[in-house]
Parts: sequence; C-alpha cells; structure tokens
Amino acid sequence: MKSRLWMTALIATAVIAGGCSAINTKTASEKKADMEEMNHSNMSHEEMMNMENSHASHTNPLELNNSTGENELALPPLVEAKDGVVDITAQQGKTEIFDGIQTDTYGYNGSFLGPVIRVSEGETVTFRTKNHLPEPTTFHWHGVEIPGEGDGGPHQILEPGATEDVKFTVSQGASTLWFHPHPEGATAEQVYKGLAGLIYVEDENSKNLGLPDEYGINDFPLVFQDRQFNEDKQFDYQAVRNEDGTIGDTMLVNGTLNPNLTVGKEKVRLRLLNGSNARNYTLKLNTGDTFEQIATDGGFLNKPNEMKEITLTPGERAEIVVDFSKFDTSNVVALVNEADSILLPFKIDEQRTNTVEIPETLNDYVVTEEEKNLPVTKKLELFGMGEMVYINDKQFDMNRIDFTQKQGETEIWEIYNKPDMMGGMTHPFHIHGTQFKIVSIDGKEPSVELQGWKDTVAIEPDQTVKLAVRFNNKGIYMFHCHVLEHEENGMMGQVEVL
Repeated sequence: MKSRLWMTALIATAVIAGGCSAINTKTASEKKADMEEMNHSNMSHEEMMNMENSHASHTNPLELNNSTGENELALPPLVEAKDGVVDITAQQGKTEIFDGIQTDTYGYNGSFLGPVIRVSEGETVTFRTKNHLPEPTTFHWHGVEIPGEGDGGPHQILEPGATEDVKFTVSQGASTLWFHPHPEGATAEQVYKGLAGLIYVEDENSKNLGLPDEYGINDFPLVFQDRQFNEDKQFDYQAVRNEDGTIGDTMLVNGTLNPNLTVGKEKVRLRLLNGSNARNYTLKLNTGDTFEQIATDGGFLNKPNEMKEITLTPGERAEIVVDFSKFDTSNVVALVNEADSILLPFKIDEQRTNTVEIPETLNDYVVTEEEKNLPVTKKLELFGMGEMVYINDKQFDMNRIDFTQKQGETEIWEIYNKPDMMGGMTHPFHIHGTQFKIVSIDGKEPSVELQGWKDTVAIEPDQTVKLAVRFNNKGIYMFHCHVLEHEENGMMGQVEVL
C-alpha cells in the first residue's frame, strides 16, 4: 500500500513537471503578455493545465505524513567560535533517514543539515567556509547584518576545494537566524539536499530575561522541511521540481523522519524555522491550547503574544514558549499543521521541571512616527508564476543594479503582490543584509505577531506592504521571493548600498 502511495505521488509530480516543460513553446514576452492580459483564451490547453496544476500544488498541497513519533528528534551540534573562528564545511555524505537505508545528502560539518552557531552581539568572529562539494556553492547568512562582500549571495561563489574567511563583528540583537547556499540556479536543489544551519545571536538583554535557554533541555531548534523520496529512498530533486515551488509529502524535522521530542513538565522554548523550498506552515497544538510567541525573525517582540497558531512561509522564523506543565503526561500533545497532520509529537517527562516566568517586557522595538511618515522611495511589484516571475517587469540579472541606497539611511520600500490570472500566490519577500520593520499592510498596522524585526515577510496576492529598510553596511545585496524556485526563475533583484 505504501509503495502504491509513493508511486501515485511521484506520477502526479511527474505530470506537473511535464506540464512545466510544455509551456516553453512560446517566447518569454508572449507568455508574460498572456499573464498580463489575464485572459485564458490566449493560452493553449497545455499551458492552462500546467498553471492550474502548479498553483493547485500550493493552494491544496500534497498532504504530509503523520509522524509516528518513533524517532527521538535529532539536535544539531551547538558550536561557538574557538579563538575567534568557526569552521563551516559544505560536504556530501550519506544519512540514514529511513532505517537501514543510506540516502545521499548534503550537509554542513556533517552529512545532513548543519550545526547551530552561537555568537554574541559585539563579538568579532571569522566564519571559515570550505567547499567540499562536487559543485560550486555559496554561504549566505540569512538575517545577518553583514558587509555585502561576506553576505554569500550569488556573486560570492566558492568553487569545489576552495576556502574563504568571512570576518565581521556581530552588530545586532538577540535573534534566531540561519544560513544556506545561494548560488545562481542551484540554491533550491542544494537546500533540498540538506544545506541549512542555524545561527543564534545572544545579547545582554537575552541573557538577563530569564527565558528557557538550556540548549536541548528547554530550548530547542525546530527546522521544518518537506521532502519527497523516490522508490530507493533517495532525493531526486530534478524529477520532482515544480517551477512554482517544490512541495513534498514527507515531513522532516531537524532531518528526522517520524520524530518525537521529549520535554519536561515545564515551560519550553521552541525556535521555529520554515526551511522548506515552498511549503507554508500554520503551526498549532493539537489540543487547541495557546502558546506564547516571544520573537520574530530578527528579535524579541516587546511582550509575549498569546496565540493558538502561527503561520510561517519559507525563510521565516519565530520563537514560541509552550507551557507543558498544564498537560497531563498521559495526554497526546503534538505540533500539527493547518491540515492537522502530526508534525512533532511530544513526550512529557514529569521529572523535568522549571519555574521559569516569561517576563512581561522583552524588548523596546518601535516603528517611529518619523518612519511612518517617510515617503515611499522604492516601489516593487511582484508578478507572475512558474518560470515567468518578475519584479518590476524584470527578471534577475547579475550585472544589473536595480536600486541604490545610502548606508545608515532609512527608506520606505513599498511591495505589491500583483495577482495573476490564477489568483496569484503568497510570496515570502526577503531582503539580504538587514532587518526591517513592517510599517503597514494594506495601509493598516501589522498584526501583533509581525511587530518585531523581520527579514522575510509573507505578501498575499493583491496585498501591499510598506517596509522601513535601513542597511548598516555597504555592499550589494539581493532581494527576492523566498520560494526558492521563484528566486531561481528570476524573481530577484539587487540593491547596492553606498
């Protein structure tokens, strides 16, 4: 039965992929004109079917497997600088994701995924990056405020066998960031194979708040990624690639299949990362209980935000605190998604307790009146689908600078997600090298869970978002949709900070 389900999923994906290749009979300008006119009569039957299939994979994505909870969640190694240096090696290897089967994978400092790198505000650190892959890669520090030459965008290619030092001073507050590759045309596949790791930034505030902070005891990283395996339990990215974002039916958390997490009967901090290529997650407890959100992508909220669910698009992070002391150890407690698929069941150890109290005040983040009243200086329009995706009617060109901005000056970026003939998709919009503030969404104040530093924001179809953007370093930085296939297909631009 299982093999039949696997084959059905693979055949469905092959149909979608085949449809993607079928649309290439028209020129780029003709296909863009079809979308602009919003008129199905301009398109062939094959093109319409492809577009419908591609969008359907996101509006009604493949259902995820329910975790059986048979495997204890893997925790990434926690590393800190030694003599000011952190060694990070991109390498290939084999990983036993399924019992007794070795899957070919990529990883940082290991066969699959990467470590948690912990640094502190004010610390000068050197990331010594090494490429032991059989192909070029880059090391992009997602959410890190870093000079452009060290950001790891597609300009900073590291060839196989090469080593490069990235030295910078940590100049931002406590946050949960991450790192992944960013080579032009290969980002999606390299992430899919396993290249992703986390960065924890600590500061004096975070050390004094009294939050759960014992790594692997009451403070856990959770990297959510959906994947699809072939009959041999291998990744075959090219076989399942979807030009509108590759979706899988198998949930991996920290690279663990069918995970469970043992927690104490206490308050537990969960650092959430949507590390998927394209899937969105609305995370909640199966019991319907509330939890407290304490942080966004780039730092703490001003105060804990009690909520029942939180949505993360690719690239986004959040930190939440779940109070497991209110559950009976016999209760079945799990993190589930919007379709109630069980992503991560918990085992509650009543011998482990703490008396942590979450402070009422966590931060002093504010969008100032001056920022609210600044004029819009940069307008971006996101549009398209599949291979025909654009920002301001242009696709990415490595040799073109789309915007310039002065170091240290705040500007208002206005981003509009223009619907296409199929209604459009959510685009997670990411800017490199900075943490921005969301000033407004469709002219209104953002909801509480977005009132903190961000580097990636979900923009819905026909939605307009205003961001207060300031770069503290000089260099060339990317801005793009974080659906990785959209990024590769051209929904990306460059800003040069002078």
